[in-house]
Amino acid sequence: MFREVRTFQLKIIKKFFLLFVLFTFFMSSDVFVLSATQTSTPQTSITPPEVFFGFQLGADRKIARWDKIVNYFQLLEKESPRIKVINLGPTTMGQPFLLVIISSPENLARLEQLKAINQKISDPRGLEENEIKTLINQGKTIICQSMSLHATEIGGTQMAPELTYDLLSRNDEETIRILENVIFLLIPCFNPDGQIMVTDWYYQTLGTEYEGSSLPWLYHKYAGHDNNRDGDFLNLQESIYAAEILYREWKPQAYVDHHHMGSYGARLYIPPYCEPIRPHADPLLWRELSWYGAHMAYKLEEAGKTGIINNAMFPGWGHFGWHWITPFHNIAGMLTESASARLASPLYIHPDQLRGGSLQFPEYEAQTNFPNPWPGGWWRLRDIVEQKKISAWAVLDLAARHRETVLYNAYLKAKRQIERGLNEKPRAFVVPAEQADRLTTIKMINTLLQSGLEIQKATTPITVNGLTYPAGSYLIPLSQPKRGLIINLLNRTLYPDNYWTRDRDGRPNRPYDLATHTMAEFMGVKVDPVDELPQGRLEPITEPIKVRGKIESGPSGYRLDGRLNDSYTAVSLLLDNKIEVFRVDLKTASLNPGDFLVPSAPLALLQNISEKTGVDFLPLATFPEKGFHRVRRLRVGLYQRYYGGNMDEGWTRLILEKFSLPYLTVRDADLKSGQLLKKIDLLIIPADSIAMITGELPEPSRRFLNTPPEYRSGLGKEGVEKLKEFVGRGGILVCLGEASNFAVEKFNLNLKNVVAGLDSKEFFCPGSTLKAEFNNQHPLAYGLPEQGLVLFYSSPAFEILPSENSEKYRVVVRYAERELLQSGWLIGEKHLSRKAAMIEVDYGQGQIILIGLRCQHRAQTHGTFKLLFNTFIR
Repeated sequence: MFREVRTFQLKIIKKFFLLFVLFTFFMSSDVFVLSATQTSTPQTSITPPEVFFGFQLGADRKIARWDKIVNYFQLLEKESPRIKVINLGPTTMGQPFLLVIISSPENLARLEQLKAINQKISDPRGLEENEIKTLINQGKTIICQSMSLHATEIGGTQMAPELTYDLLSRNDEETIRILENVIFLLIPCFNPDGQIMVTDWYYQTLGTEYEGSSLPWLYHKYAGHDNNRDGDFLNLQESIYAAEILYREWKPQAYVDHHHMGSYGARLYIPPYCEPIRPHADPLLWRELSWYGAHMAYKLEEAGKTGIINNAMFPGWGHFGWHWITPFHNIAGMLTESASARLASPLYIHPDQLRGGSLQFPEYEAQTNFPNPWPGGWWRLRDIVEQKKISAWAVLDLAARHRETVLYNAYLKAKRQIERGLNEKPRAFVVPAEQADRLTTIKMINTLLQSGLEIQKATTPITVNGLTYPAGSYLIPLSQPKRGLIINLLNRTLYPDNYWTRDRDGRPNRPYDLATHTMAEFMGVKVDPVDELPQGRLEPITEPIKVRGKIESGPSGYRLDGRLNDSYTAVSLLLDNKIEVFRVDLKTASLNPGDFLVPSAPLALLQNISEKTGVDFLPLATFPEKGFHRVRRLRVGLYQRYYGGNMDEGWTRLILEKFSLPYLTVRDADLKSGQLLKKIDLLIIPADSIAMITGELPEPSRRFLNTPPEYRSGLGKEGVEKLKEFVGRGGILVCLGEASNFAVEKFNLNLKNVVAGLDSKEFFCPGSTLKAEFNNQHPLAYGLPEQGLVLFYSSPAFEILPSENSEKYRVVVRYAERELLQSGWLIGEKHLSRKAAMIEVDYGQGQIILIGLRCQHRAQTHGTFKLLFNTFIR
């Protein structure tokens, strides 16, 4: 009996044990119970985007406007603990610029701690290997993706709310893995101002023959399409926000910039870039681009998407915009480019219209990096949204699956760059305190600080390589994580001339943008590479340098250094206040041609101006008896056209406004009125083609532009004749860059553009810094050195033809005789040798000034700004 009871008890115990095991298993199983993370963040009340907007994002002929998108993100923040929405501040035109952070609630609760961990991984100086392992174990991968920098490329911003909704509402294993392992920094719109312009334009033209046409004016107030060329100089407000996110505060491991491209080729470009690559990034970075790109490609093919290409079209050496400059911040900077529709209107593409013909993509047919060509048919915004979302998700997925590897590679890239800086030459760059334009030098230093570079200032004289630099000089050591960025911005750079940069017949391939982006050369700042670290006392600069000018009155008033760009701002502000200003024409013991003289002015005004500009009002001991003239600030007009606007015009506006130099926008009707001299003294025509200036466009271009009649600009014959009258009666015409060709042709000048029509095998100079000579005794070159660097970019170079009126032509700037190239790429130097880069011509009672070099390119070439300023501060 006892044995039977014992047996029965054992059976009961076994059954309960089995039930306990099964219960424990099922309770831990995803089949029956959500994970702790999932149960703590129920996502049952998230508003879908199609409900909020009233249509599926990407639907035909529908665009969600930025203000509504902002409202949607604000709603999502209320509905989900997985999202944090930050308004970084107003854009150029006052719209909110958002940073949206998406991760698990636990990660969002300790963002500052995770940010600090990432900062240490990104700059591991002073840390031991075991400390790095601990940080990697604690850290999260940080991924940043930005949308629709170019406002007509609308797919990214339309996709962003849907991507966000999926991350907030889904609870599958893949999504949870992303949320737990990744901090996702989403910039849902890089150009909110342009997004609103394009959206409103689209709805204005919807249902008309102009539906889907391009915006007639720039889709950024100043930069238009060039807003993606500002990752180095940070001239735009939106760029400042992005730099803070990418370069200083977060330093993500990967960054994706989502764009559109033309309609008649591949459907989507994804990483990696093709050849050539720009030097000085860590080699591991180029491998990362292939790694991320392969995962994108796999997921796109898995989803049945066709026409996907990688490792083609876009080279590793491009401009220094966001996705191309981030690799030199040790960030895996990537680009996607979707084929465009007609904004939100579908586009039918015949199979016969599909083309290759770009880098490493010669024909539209299958190849290893393009295995599944799209067959043609209707192409819609929804197609763009879907493929962008798959690409964006794939980057997050890879970073989540390989969190430790991604973080270790971030550490490794930084460590290796630091070691290269310690062991390779040069070891550092010295920026001497003695500069022609000290205030522009400080602007360069502050811009480099915004890029997250370590810079030190000498508090005593420092000695290196047998040279002594005075206190106040700056040292930029290369033993820091962003070594590659420093070398590219400050050292001489030569574009590769090899198999990848020439066609089979030896013809050079034009770089994607300029052939160099050497900041110091553009800005006219002297920088010395040094092979040893200097001896002397140095202290780190931790904040942007704020400069306040000094005011020292002399017996005869004040002197302003004419070499300073900011002196022109100071003079303009003085003239605004009816203060008399003079300019020196003859050199004396203490004065140079171009210096400004101020006999007297209220002290309070001078204090305000010196604080704003940083310009010193120096004591003037003796007012010169001769060799000076009273300064006039001419009334300036700036020509503005339609057909998408002119980026060079936008950048010129920005410069004039930054330097407090007033101007009036001039359009075709103003010119044709014949009343221009009543409004302005001087007209600037920014760099542009003759066809765009005159409006005499070839028929294919007219069909492509498809612009409503009221936005079809151009001077036409009538406008050209009125412009001739303006100059002939005493007006001044200033033509920048290739606009000089317009003046040569239409005004029948005795000039020849010596590089026009030359075969590229014979002459080729795609965006390079060249050595030039300035006639700084001429008023138009006051303040410039005798020799310096200029930017050649689609520039004319002039030869004065024999005539009876040669005395009316004066060369202000000419190219050097030999060894012209400083940085970039130059074929056929002989064609530029001693040729004019800037010419002043008398025409009737007025003048024509041709500035063939790019004196104010993208508000970057500070070293030659004065060539423009001198045309109207006289």
